[in-house]
Amino acid sequence: MKKVITILAAALAICACSSTKKTAAQKENGFPAFDQGGKIAIVAHRGFWDCEAAGHSENSIASLKAAQDNGFWGSEFDVHLTSDDVVIVNHDGNIDGLKIQEHTYAELKDHLLPNGEHRPTIDEYLVQGAKSKKTVLVLELKSLNTPEREDLLVDKSIAALKNHGLYKPDRVAFISFSKHICERVAELCPEFTNQYLNGELGPDALAKLGINGFDYHQKIVSLGKSWVDRAHELGMSTNVWTVNKEKDLNKMIEIGVDAITTNAPLLARQLLGEREYRK
Repeated sequence: MKKVITILAAALAICACSSTKKTAAQKENGFPAFDQGGKIAIVAHRGFWDCEAAGHSENSIASLKAAQDNGFWGSEFDVHLTSDDVVIVNHDGNIDGLKIQEHTYAELKDHLLPNGEHRPTIDEYLVQGAKSKKTVLVLELKSLNTPEREDLLVDKSIAALKNHGLYKPDRVAFISFSKHICERVAELCPEFTNQYLNGELGPDALAKLGINGFDYHQKIVSLGKSWVDRAHELGMSTNVWTVNKEKDLNKMIEIGVDAITTNAPLLARQLLGEREYRK
């Protein structure tokens, strides 16, 4: 019994030391504090879309509602800017062969999703987003043709979040493949989770840019724990995309990322069990 108590005490001491180091690093770098107690959050990729409730429609309002109804920590969605400066929710840069950046919202909105929804504007999407305080909106700002257009996308998205009462670090996280966008978010919204997606920059390089996290492809993260561990040493958050198979999910759980973005959130929940982090 004494041996068990000694082991538990040592484990608690290690956790306390790790937490202290993370807090110090966050304070030094100006990064937002987070502590999930070693648990891992599930982010439904493009919403919980692969189900009857969502009509198997990615980035639909129904897929966001399904993610909320199932209590997943996060629901990811993608935004673009139309030629007439409307922020529209869609993954690809084109809709039925029409490039979003080169067409007006009126020209795009009636190209329906499989469940019959039209492509929502960010305002329409955020009406549903505001209905749950437990599911974080993981907002992917898509790369655009020029830095000026990317700045406008960031500014209009932030304005929409404010209009819907969602401009809060516990309600929204930002991600992007554009380093420029992540740097602008770091400048304007330093208190928010802000994760880079592209994968070529290590944690130290991101920290120097003020970017406080990464969300990298599973092939990059699966190379080992070094970047995840280093990110945690710097007080940064870590996410991985898009992990759908059981063996890959187990690998990411073993590595110890903070969040897993997946098209199979129910499988991730099953595998995580008590290790799933929920708000």
